[in-house]
Parts: sequence; structure tokens; C-alpha cells
Amino acid sequence: MKETIFDFIICGGGASGLLLLKALREDSFFDHHSILLIEKEIKNTNDRTWSFWESPKGTFDSLLTKKWSRAGFTDATQKLNFDLNPFHYKMLRSAGLYKSIRHQCEQAKNITFLQATIENTNPIEEMTEVVTSMGNFRSKRVFNSIFDPKPMWNQDKYPVLQQHFVGWFIKTKQAAFDPEKVLFMDFDIPQRNETRFLYILPLDQHNALVEYTLFSEKLLKLKEYEQGITQYLESKGISDYSIIEKEQGNIPMSCYPFDQFNTQSMMYIGTAGGWTKASTGFTFMSTNRNIKKLIPFLKSTKPLNAFKVINRFAFYDLLFLDVLTQYNGLGSKLFSRMFSKNPPVRIFRFLDEKTTFFEEFQIMLSFSIKQKMWFVKALLKRVF
Repeated sequence: MKETIFDFIICGGGASGLLLLKALREDSFFDHHSILLIEKEIKNTNDRTWSFWESPKGTFDSLLTKKWSRAGFTDATQKLNFDLNPFHYKMLRSAGLYKSIRHQCEQAKNITFLQATIENTNPIEEMTEVVTSMGNFRSKRVFNSIFDPKPMWNQDKYPVLQQHFVGWFIKTKQAAFDPEKVLFMDFDIPQRNETRFLYILPLDQHNALVEYTLFSEKLLKLKEYEQGITQYLESKGISDYSIIEKEQGNIPMSCYPFDQFNTQSMMYIGTAGGWTKASTGFTFMSTNRNIKKLIPFLKSTKPLNAFKVINRFAFYDLLFLDVLTQYNGLGSKLFSRMFSKNPPVRIFRFLDEKTTFFEEFQIMLSFSIKQKMWFVKALLKRVF
């Protein structure tokens, strides 16, 4: 490549990098700005499954694998079923997103794709230099989605949990699933002093994604996740099935301030920028919301480290993680109270950071007296 200086450089072609590229491509303000996206491999496989709730009509609807209008929540004492109106819960697999955005952007004359390994980034005067296996490139606006978890683990100010899971796409011989209802959380399984649940996304009566998921500090051995899925399916009378596909994931749950590493000319995005919703591990729509805020900011001349997304919900997440870390074996009880005492729309609005103070107060009131004291103690510890 002859050109080495670009208006924008995006490091990484995963979800956050591609969503930012898509947003830049769709805003005519950036039509005459040169954009370079660097990714070591051409992504075109289903290496991720993203699930999220939003209004029935959304930006990614043409790419969805499935969407649901009803959901369920289960624990040892109750089975709750609820209508998701005015939301739908949606499943988006990564291959479709990768191919769609790349196809849209390959036609743009101002966008360049480079298949290369990113080796380093260096500040040089007002720019950041990106060192790659295919040469060095510079920009005043570099966006880095490459996640380095070491600073997060090498501190003790902010709690760190992980949302880790193994999922099987299975096909059953007999009809076994309600294709119109997602099972959001099923805590009616051995908790083993951690927060564990099953998560089921049915594609039809015979096909579903079944995930064994934990919110905890340490990962399990692969066989433990798979034993959890097998035992759960057996408990539901599902024994005659074939495994079509497997997936495994590990998402950090922390309020660690990754944005402290942003500079005037480089910003970390996605999980690398702390854009994962700390209390849930949801990243896709959180990243999408942050990019919508970022685009107007990029039309200014402000340095990249002036962009902030911190609000009161980050503090709520911090308190929740403080409590969930200390009482991890009782995490299911927190979710049970939340879902049994609140309409699901209020919970989803809260997780989307769109609730009012009054709605947030109502959610806090839903916890038991003992649980409220956990949050009070966490609050006092943070304040004092």
C-alpha cells in the first residue's frame, strides 16, 4: 500500500470494528475521509452468536436467525412466562453480519481493508502509528478493539467476574421446544456455590441453542459445561438428539476503566474499551449504542480521550458486581427477586440504561431486606 496516513484507522474487524465502520460508511459526513480497517483474517464464519432485545423493527432484522415475542424465567420455586411487548428478543449470528458489512463497505472508494497482524501501536506527535506485519500506518484517529485483559486482572479496586458458557446447537428427534418462547434463565440446576443457569433459544420445535452459563470468577473445564448441558437435557426428558454445532465464550464482567488508556489520537472500543455491559456481559447492543454517541463526537475536533460514556448506570453495575462477587452462590436469588417483582419491560429498560430514577427505585425495592443490606454495605464501602 502506497498510502500510510489515513483519517481513521480501525484495528480489528470483529463486531465493534465493523459496527463503527458501518456507521462511518452510512453517514455522508465521512464520505471524503480515508478509512483503513486492519484485521488478521477475513471473518466469514459463525464464531459468535449475539442476542439482544429491541423494538420489533430493528437495524439488523434482515440478518436475524430468529426472534421471539415471549420469554420464560425459571428457578427452583417458580416458572414465570411473560410477553416481551414492546420488545422482541433477537438472535444474530456473526457470519451474516461480517459478510453484510464487508460487502457494503468494499464498494466505497474511501475504505481500505488490510489483512495483516497488528504488532504494536505507538504515539508519534499528534498521531498514533499502527505497526503491522504489512507495514506501518498513521492516523490522528485510531480505534483499537484488541482486548488486553491483564490490567483488569492485575488490580483489586474493581471486581472482575466472567460470563462464561458452552452452547450446543442441537436437533431432537421428537418435538421438544416451544419455538415462540426463549428461556431467558433457568436457575433450577445445581449452583455449586456460583451463579449458574441454562439459556435456551429455540429455532423450531426440534432445533435449539442450549447454553450452560455462569457468572463467576473462574472458568470450568470443558467437560463440566458439557456435563451440565447433558444433565439438564436428561432432566427434561430430552435424550435422543444430535449436536449440530458447538460454541464457547468468555466475556469479562467488570467496571474497570479501560478508557483511561485512551489518548488524543487512539480510543479503545468494544470490550477493549469497557463497552461490555458490566452487570450482564452483553456487548453487541451496548457497543452499538456507544457508536451512535461516538459518530456526532467525531464530527468535532475534540481529542479522542475527551469522549466519555460513564453515567449513573455504571455505578449501579459496580454495586451489583460488588454484591454478586461477594455472594456469588446466592446470585440466582437476586435474579429471582428481580424477575418475580418487576415487569420484564422495566428490567430490559433498566439494562438498556433508559429507566427513570423512580423505575430504578422500584427495582431496588424488589429485593429482600437481606439483599438490600448487601447493596447498602457495597454502597457504603464505595463511598467511604
